[in-house]
Amino acid sequence: MKDKKQWSFRWKNWVKPTEIVGVWKRKEGGYLVRARVVDPATGRMKELKKVLTEADQATAFKWLADEKARVQAGVLSASHPQMRFSEYVSSLVERKVKAGDIKSAKGRERWRHTLQHLIAGTEGEEAGTIVPGFGEIFLDRLHVTHVEAWRAGIAELIAAGDYSPNTCNGWLAILRVIMKAAKREFGLAHLATEDVDDFDTSEHDTYSEEEPNALLPEEVPAFLETMRGMYPQHFAMVYLGIATGLRPSSLRPLRRSGPEADVLWDKNRILVRRSHTLGEDVMRTTKQKRKYAIDLPEEVMNILRWHVDTQLATPEQKESQLLFPVVVNSFIFFYLRFLKTGSQGAHGSIRTRARTRG
Repeated sequence: MKDKKQWSFRWKNWVKPTEIVGVWKRKEGGYLVRARVVDPATGRMKELKKVLTEADQATAFKWLADEKARVQAGVLSASHPQMRFSEYVSSLVERKVKAGDIKSAKGRERWRHTLQHLIAGTEGEEAGTIVPGFGEIFLDRLHVTHVEAWRAGIAELIAAGDYSPNTCNGWLAILRVIMKAAKREFGLAHLATEDVDDFDTSEHDTYSEEEPNALLPEEVPAFLETMRGMYPQHFAMVYLGIATGLRPSSLRPLRRSGPEADVLWDKNRILVRRSHTLGEDVMRTTKQKRKYAIDLPEEVMNILRWHVDTQLATPEQKESQLLFPVVVNSFIFFYLRFLKTGSQGAHGSIRTRARTRG
């Protein structure tokens, strides 16, 4: 019996109807599906149309039925991207930087360093030991089992003493941000980091009783005296940091002169309104995202005046508006690390010397 269904050119394809409404057979192979359904989000009719070149009739009908149900339920399109993890995170970071979600140079550096581990993998100290990253995995195929396997491998490196659990928890935190954004953006069926625990830090001491994170009050005078003798060029910055409790990132961008000077010499006041972490980028706000002023005792102001008069020796330093410039008219990268760890330098531990002299 002759097939009464004839081929016709519709929707830019040669098709003919099947016994299923909305499912059309393509002359070139596969099927075209089309339907109109009311979108509850707008109250208007929405056209559903797709060419499925490799599908059979049953698969084509299922796609159409699923899409109609999705629209009627008011759910946005949940297409699964054939995008690798490495491709997506590059795009995500770029968007976060443009949106201001990652503002500081230190924040960008943290993401860059973390993504090296998440994409390419992490090497241990022992030769040949490597925990693979997720770079080549497609986003919609990245499962919690992949993350748990990665976590188990990183835990072995932590146990071997190669990495701190606090550092690795930072990597895990960024991975959670990435996968949550991907799930939300693409409607992924699952969250690959769901219920993945942090690494245990209970037996990891960043600071010990022997090397605490603070000076004792009675240690401060001897410490400052030793500091002034060993590093006079940095003494005022250390002194101001101890007097105010400001972070190095707030001390470095302080301007002693210029139209927007942060040191108000006649009022014995400093304005804390910028932050600097890495490179030459300066945030026009503080880490706490607020701006404020600090009134200083005359003793502290005298130290700052002494610093400007005696420690800014080069033409570049004298030309700079910064209170603590280095010789090339830039930001000083003096992190006050000895305040936290008593780190060893060419002259030995400044903290140990201060204790001995005290």
